[in-house]
Amino acid sequence: MGIEGIGARVVRKEDRRFITGKGRYTDDIVLKDTTYAAFVRSPHAHARILSIDTTAAKAAPGVIDVLTGADLAGDRIGGLICGWMIHSKDGSPMKAGAHPAIAHEIVRHVGDQVAVVIAETKAQARDAAELVEIDYEVLTAVVDPAKAQDADAPQIHPEAAGNLIYDWHIGDAAATDAALAAAARTIKLDIVNNRLVPNPIEPRVAIGSYDEAEEHFTLYNTSQNPHVARLVLSAFVGIAPEHKLRVVAPDVGGGFGSKIFIYPEETVCLWASKKIGGRPVKWTSDRTEAFLTDCHGRDHVTRAEMAFDADNRITGFKVHTIANLGAYMSTFSSSVPTYLYATLLSGQYAIPAIYAEVEAVYTNTVPVDAYRGAGRPEATYLIERMMETAARELGVDPADLRRKNFVKSFPHQTPVIMCYDAGDYEATLDKALAAIDYAGLPARKAASLAKGKRRGLGFSCYIEACGIAPSQAVGSLGAGVGLWESAEVRVNPVGTIEVLTGSHSHGQGHETTFAQLVNDRLGIGVNNVQIVHGDTDKVQFGMGTYGSRSGAVGMSAIVKALDKVEAKAKKIAAHLMEASEADIVIEGGEVKVAGTDKTMAFAHVALAAYTGHNLPAGMEPGLKESAFYDPTNFTFPSGTYICEVEVDPDTGVVEIERFVAVDDFGNVINPMIVEGQVHGGLAQGIGQALLEGVTYDMESGQLLTGSFMDYTMPRADDLPSFEVSTTVTVCPGNPLGMKGCGEAGAIGSPPAVINAITDAIGVRDIAMPATPSKVWAALHGAA
Repeated sequence: MGIEGIGARVVRKEDRRFITGKGRYTDDIVLKDTTYAAFVRSPHAHARILSIDTTAAKAAPGVIDVLTGADLAGDRIGGLICGWMIHSKDGSPMKAGAHPAIAHEIVRHVGDQVAVVIAETKAQARDAAELVEIDYEVLTAVVDPAKAQDADAPQIHPEAAGNLIYDWHIGDAAATDAALAAAARTIKLDIVNNRLVPNPIEPRVAIGSYDEAEEHFTLYNTSQNPHVARLVLSAFVGIAPEHKLRVVAPDVGGGFGSKIFIYPEETVCLWASKKIGGRPVKWTSDRTEAFLTDCHGRDHVTRAEMAFDADNRITGFKVHTIANLGAYMSTFSSSVPTYLYATLLSGQYAIPAIYAEVEAVYTNTVPVDAYRGAGRPEATYLIERMMETAARELGVDPADLRRKNFVKSFPHQTPVIMCYDAGDYEATLDKALAAIDYAGLPARKAASLAKGKRRGLGFSCYIEACGIAPSQAVGSLGAGVGLWESAEVRVNPVGTIEVLTGSHSHGQGHETTFAQLVNDRLGIGVNNVQIVHGDTDKVQFGMGTYGSRSGAVGMSAIVKALDKVEAKAKKIAAHLMEASEADIVIEGGEVKVAGTDKTMAFAHVALAAYTGHNLPAGMEPGLKESAFYDPTNFTFPSGTYICEVEVDPDTGVVEIERFVAVDDFGNVINPMIVEGQVHGGLAQGIGQALLEGVTYDMESGQLLTGSFMDYTMPRADDLPSFEVSTTVTVCPGNPLGMKGCGEAGAIGSPPAVINAITDAIGVRDIAMPATPSKVWAALHGAA
């Protein structure tokens, strides 16, 4: 490890521009003759559009045009798609309803867009939007996923009878039923995984621009995967052929999954720009629109049953989940409660039989899709709540029960597709137990009780699947795209380096960690390495960043490109220094002949490559290579989280006294950045457990938690000082031995918190978010 190479705690290069206000976000971009869009949104959760009168709005000051769903349909602009096909148990394909970018006949959730006003200023557009008169026939709404299939529930899409999108399953039903029938003890739980709003700091923005001379569109947006956005907008929505469409995602202020998807506003801004004669159209979401339109996360209702033998070993696990996908299917929504959820139901445990059924339903709510962890948090919450409940009902120590059931040899094939390649779950458990001083817990509980408080401790032993792969495998499971990654390494004539990557950075620190990889290989200082991403005209193609894939997949593509660069540089250096290619070593920014004092600067080799005056026979000039990397397997980060809380029985207030997180991420590029990723994930997971939760009015479908006045985000004083550390088992599936760290904190923390609270107050379950009123009611037996 060098001072800037792999394993070094290098300060993030990109932070200087961010903390000095020099970042360039989409809303900072102002094109010549820009116009501004304001959307007219439905105030009803479910209604038929009877008429739209735009007369007054079109006559308002500064208004350029007012466009409706009829205009969009007239221009044959297609609707948005879901890109992952899921089949029901009977083999029938999922029932995907139409999702127009502007609702034409029916609105299906509060906030559904009905018209768009284009004006000279944002204020004029918003003022005029209030003048659009719409006559609705209000229809009955359903928001509770458990009631979506009731006989009297309204039909949301004609394509999906009874609002059922698919009835999917995985595992062996007969073997699982047999295990439950033969069990010495079974544990049952009904669990709700609460709906969340992602709330990145930067709201979504879209700027659509049409060049009439070139017949070319450009979209500036807040995207985690601009190439996928271009693909969908071109091939499915029909905006323009790919070579006539550029998508640029500049600095992006967080995503957490919510910016993976293609949204209606992006389609509308591109289409409207051409419609009004080529002037750019800009839309910037406000926070209310974000609550009403950004895809939400989670929202599962589950019944689970776990079987144990007389020796307290798990013999079977049966799960039935109703997953709420909202009013429309979003880009990857179908995969979240299926292949990203049920395939992780084995957790860290050797469970011989698992069977899971998932019913995905439509409701009159904001669409639901991937949110930090995407299915993995839901699986971990379920199995870790089951394990904690089982330990208490079996009368055994929760750490011992987990240890007894851990997978102990690798590779390990689970009953639900996944094959775990490497891990040491006991190592993370042991390190976490030591860090929390588990032996001292009884004394700490007694001390809390003496001052009138209740203390509890909860475990969570999580595993997740990252770097979703390989392409052939996910293709067989219904994915509409491959999940490889691309990279190009350009060595310039003066020896500086540009790395073009299909991964996208929106807070992960790629400009630093990717440069550290180059430094480790070639000895080039990180400040002499430029990372280029987020522009489909600069990077040939890429699959973006989500699912903790940018390291294991994106950096592996860079490794392959660096291999080619290094091989060519060594050939040139060997020729120039009249040495054997096998003796050439590149380190510290120099090229050396091993065992001699012959050396030359790497920059001189680069210059020689471009002057072309003295190259090996038959070699092309230049020093630039590209590569595609398709993983051979998922990666499987894992860890043990332990939360210790103190509860005030008089108020129900929960204080997190300590939180210990021990993760196995494989090899780590930059420990400081990894710690930051874990801290952020823990904050979001604890937010879900204690504070955050979407609430709808069950009759009207109105969003009751539509602002930060009602939806509680975690603040610094809600969180403890986290104690984070790592263990290492090297991932055998990629050249860097990495596993991924971006989602772990959000996956592992919610069950640890709830397990600690239920331990403290002596109840079997408490629903997230465990607010003081809920905790007080549970503690005092109130309804």
